[in-house]
Amino acid sequence: MFALTILGNNSAVPAFGRNPTAQVLQTQDELFLIDCGEGTQLQLSKYKIRRSKINHIFISHLHGDHYFGLIGLLTSMSLLSRTQDLHLHAPPLLQQIIDLQLQAASTTLNYKVHFHPLTGEGLIANTSKISVECFQVKHRIDCWGFIFREIKNPRSVIPERAKSYEIPAAFFEHLKKGADYRTKKGVIIPNEEVTVANASPRSYAYCADTIYDISLAEKVKGVDLMYHEATYLKEEHIRAAERFHSTTEQAAEVAKKGEVKKLLIGHFSSRYELLDEFLLEAKEVFDNTELALEGVCFTV
Repeated sequence: MFALTILGNNSAVPAFGRNPTAQVLQTQDELFLIDCGEGTQLQLSKYKIRRSKINHIFISHLHGDHYFGLIGLLTSMSLLSRTQDLHLHAPPLLQQIIDLQLQAASTTLNYKVHFHPLTGEGLIANTSKISVECFQVKHRIDCWGFIFREIKNPRSVIPERAKSYEIPAAFFEHLKKGADYRTKKGVIIPNEEVTVANASPRSYAYCADTIYDISLAEKVKGVDLMYHEATYLKEEHIRAAERFHSTTEQAAEVAKKGEVKKLLIGHFSSRYELLDEFLLEAKEVFDNTELALEGVCFTV
């Protein structure tokens, strides 16, 4: 499984039933929370997402609509008797903010939070199934995007065929990586005889708040799914630039040049009640676009 659920899709001010930014990327074994705006806890409950399976949280930047829900979530996890470690990847200053909030409330969490400050582009997390890279985007303050890539062996073993050649199970990991097998008599069993090619690893790119920056296309090149903020309609491109945000058309241009397979747009300004025009404008440039609507689960 590789699926993204939208918890919040609005910009700074909650409006029209839309919440500030938060998303959950779900794999077979764990959940990754991406940003944690106000109301995230309620959204997790509403969409029946198990917070106990969230072991990594990624905060793109320190504007409140992207992290004001975090301290509440952390303390609730503790109240619900969480004991497993949690990894928090965020701008360095957030550690001081959390420490101060906990100190002011005389609160000690039941579990350990490993804080990983975002200070440069590159690999920031590596689980058994997912690797995560961060890249810088251009906003009013330091801001980061994230790419989640599936870790997958290039081949899958066909157990029956492997057993017919008397290949021991202990060698299966080597087969998955493409190795041939040599029998005790020196006979080579070609890898293709006992394996099949796996599907390509899946990927998701999260482009957080950013002014229009076409150079992002190279950073997200070829991903299966990309989220890019589209705070304003294209007629407001001057306002978007002044506030270090993007328009529908600009998000679609990044997707098109980046040759991504599918685009999601969100972070809608609270000045807009209806969102139909956002989708129409983006699809004029990049047809395979969808709105990042709350509660919708996008599978890759």
